[in-house]
Amino acid sequence: MPTRKKPAATHAPKDWIEVRSKIGMSDYLPGMHYLEVPASVVKKFAAPFKTRLDCESENKKGSVRFSCGMMPLGKGTAYIMMSKARMKVLGLRLGDPIHFRIKPNKSRFGMDMPPELKEVLKQDPEANRRFLALTPGKQRNIIFYVSTTKNPDLRIDRSIRLLENLKALPEGKEPMHDIMKGPAPEL
Repeated sequence: MPTRKKPAATHAPKDWIEVRSKIGMSDYLPGMHYLEVPASVVKKFAAPFKTRLDCESENKKGSVRFSCGMMPLGKGTAYIMMSKARMKVLGLRLGDPIHFRIKPNKSRFGMDMPPELKEVLKQDPEANRRFLALTPGKQRNIIFYVSTTKNPDLRIDRSIRLLENLKALPEGKEPMHDIMKGPAPEL
């Protein structure tokens, strides 16, 4: 009786891609640390520099998970920015080896939207229309800022403030610093 061969294992788009690398530092952006992505991994993505990713890493000292994108580093390699806060959680320094996993983020905005922001957008059609008209980078910036607090009440307040700021700006002229500005101080 013939036996069937198992197909060779491949990385389906939903699978995590395992990467062993090191912590590097930019030559032209002092203080910016990054994860180096080998050319063999970069080649696995059809549009590596336009694909939003989920990245995670864990070791005995801690674990981190974050949304990111790859930027070209040269000679087919790429980098993913690594904040000092994430390095601290993992107990890493410049030059240290690191094992991390990446996979394409298939969500609409390239990162998970906090439920509070989603609800405010649902209740305010004009804010939703203006938010959807922003560039993907500005959308992610708003999503990221709202999600950086653990307090749900503060996420609601941030969502309302940012979207009210957005609606107050002329369409097509929405600089992030104007969207992000805080409320005017009370006299």
